[in-house]
Amino acid sequence: MKNKIVKMGSVSIGGQHPLALIAGPCVIESRRQVMDIAKRLAKIASERELPLVFKASYDKANRTSVTAYRGPGIDAGLEILREVKEQLGLPILTDVHTVAEVEQAAHVADALQLPAFLCRQTDLVLALGQSGKVVNIKKGQFLAPWDVRHIIEKVEDTGNRKICLTERGVSFGYNNLVADMRSLLVMREFGYPVIFDATHSVQLPGAGEAGTSGDGRWAPHLARAAVATGCDAVFLETHTNPAQALSDKANAIRLSALPALMDALQAIDDVVDGRTS
Repeated sequence: MKNKIVKMGSVSIGGQHPLALIAGPCVIESRRQVMDIAKRLAKIASERELPLVFKASYDKANRTSVTAYRGPGIDAGLEILREVKEQLGLPILTDVHTVAEVEQAAHVADALQLPAFLCRQTDLVLALGQSGKVVNIKKGQFLAPWDVRHIIEKVEDTGNRKICLTERGVSFGYNNLVADMRSLLVMREFGYPVIFDATHSVQLPGAGEAGTSGDGRWAPHLARAAVATGCDAVFLETHTNPAQALSDKANAIRLSALPALMDALQAIDDVVDGRTS
């Protein structure tokens, strides 16, 4: 069953539309880094007629350690994201961590992301809904999929029906996550497009030295399973050299591996949606 259609800029997610890709580095490291990754992603997408939304964070406010890199900040970060949008024509998705950031971020981004750790913060949820932008709800690691209905109701209370729901794994004991594909089916019943975040689903929260670890080798396999289950978009953090990434380096997919993965995911999506003869 396909759900309603939500548009992030020029990209339609849901309904009978083909699988979309939401991708980019976890956090903005520099203008040069972001523009390089965005251009290469745009080329990959163009060659495959793949709907693409560019995602990167100007600030990662939920880092494990006070010494962890957070990003360039909202002013510099949004200017870089604006440049991606204007030069490459890509829709922009970015995290918002406080009510005070919403208005400024909404001037640049096509979709605002509710971070998983903050998904029960009512004031933030309402502010995101009131922005009029698409709200991408990341289901908290501590929530059952049916609990997402309460977050949806908060956004809907603002009159905003431009909502996407993202699965990013659920806590499984200490320092571990597990991806339950049933979650995609449960959340689909709420009537909104469902996204699978493959790279965050392989995190090992807090398991690194003063930070989060993970095992990115499993992310492509989970992405295939999610597309086969029937998600509307896949969320992938990607980097030219994951080992040198300043955030989530253990989970990111190497950019050079993305074309083959997307070919596989599109082929699975075609089968699931009956687009093959």
